[in-house]
This record gives sequence, structure tokens and C-alpha cells, in this order.
Amino acid sequence: MNFGLIGKSVSHSFSKAYFQKKFADLNLNDFTYQNFDLSNLDSLLGIINEFKLNGLNITKPYKEAIMPYLNELDETAKTIGAVNCVKIKWENNKPYLIGYNTDYYGFAQSIKPFLEPIHQKALILGTGGASKAICYALKQIGVDYYFVTTSNKNGSNYFYYNELNNHVLNAFHLIINCTPIGMFPNVEDCVDIPYEHITHSHLLFDLIYNPEESLFLKNGKLKGAITVNGLNMLKLQADKAWQIWNN
Repeated sequence: MNFGLIGKSVSHSFSKAYFQKKFADLNLNDFTYQNFDLSNLDSLLGIINEFKLNGLNITKPYKEAIMPYLNELDETAKTIGAVNCVKIKWENNKPYLIGYNTDYYGFAQSIKPFLEPIHQKALILGTGGASKAICYALKQIGVDYYFVTTSNKNGSNYFYYNELNNHVLNAFHLIINCTPIGMFPNVEDCVDIPYEHITHSHLLFDLIYNPEESLFLKNGKLKGAITVNGLNMLKLQADKAWQIWNN
């Protein structure tokens, strides 16, 4: 069986190594996993047919753009509005694509052990496909949230970055980075928030896992915050994808 990762600049991803190790551990010698670095999705169906793929992980920037290519959408993925896992069934030598979201599960399970009663309100940095899964998970957990954006606000629960001040950070003790800012190789980049207002009461979660500690997390740790990277989230969402592919 053949699987892969679709995205842009995917060489940094740990998914390939993670699944190759899983295949080796399970003695699945005829299973393959490949990275497909695509500038757009025009060649998606051609790749699926050429490599006879059985499942895909989807990463930035295609978690929303992939949806029109799918034959079917899982109800949770439909509610979230983003897909990071595709199961491919073959019928009469034609692929039938079903979209799922496992990001929300990976995030919820990885953040729950760190949540304290003070973490009732969250700031979500970024408004892309990944952030949609995060806000869905927060709803399930019962945490209120606001988005932080550089673009136009789409509702009342939005802040611009320049609106983040001591008053705001005093009210929001959970901050989640859903942007790619600070991801390898751009490890000197950092989301622009007023770190001087971060305290030991804050929990900073970064979806980035390469580097292991982003500048966002380093700056938070210097202020005494609890910090968590996205590696466990990656593993949990990948295991959930594996379950879906094998179901």
C-alpha cells in the first residue's frame, strides 16, 4: 500500500520518517510513504493515479484547497472546513477520495494534560486551515477563543496584532501559534506579540515541532510560561490517520 504527504516545502516534515518507522516496526515491507511537494493541486489526481495511493496527509497550504477534489467529506471535517487526511478507495480502477480532519484530535489530546482552570480563554494566532481544527477542538474542550490576524477581521472575536496589550494578555492565558512563522529553516522568525506581558500563568502552544523549541516558545519560557510544541500533536493526528486508512 502507498501513502504520502501533500504540501509546499514539505522536506522539513517528520511525517515521512514517522510512517516509515511505523511500517518497519510492523514489518510492512511493501508499504511506502512519499513526500509530494506541489506548487498547486493541478497534478493531484495524476499523482494519485501514478503512484496508486491509498491515503494522504495534507499540510499547508492545502488543507482547505484540497476539499473540491474530494468525492466525500467526513462530517467533522465538513464542520471544521479543513482536511488533513484523505482515505483513497479504488473502485473500477478509479480513485474515490474521502476527506477527514485528525488535527483537532491530535491537538485536543496533546493540550489537555496542560490545561488549568485559568486557561479558559485562548488567543489563536493565524486564521488558516490549521486554526480551524484548533478552534473546533477548543469548542469541544469548552475553551473560549479569539483569533489574532493581520488581515481583515471577519467577526467580533478577532484582534489585530497591534491590539494585543497587557489588558488582553491578562484575560487570555492560553496562546496558540497556528502560523508557520518560526518554522525551520526560518528559525529566527517569531510571531509578533508583546512577550513582556507573558507570565507564569500563561500556556503557550506552538503547532510547529521543527525546531523543537521555536522562538515563540523560547520567549514564553523566559517569562515563566508553560510551553508545548506540536510534536505530540503530529504523532496523535498521524496515528488517527493510520486508523482511518486501515478501517
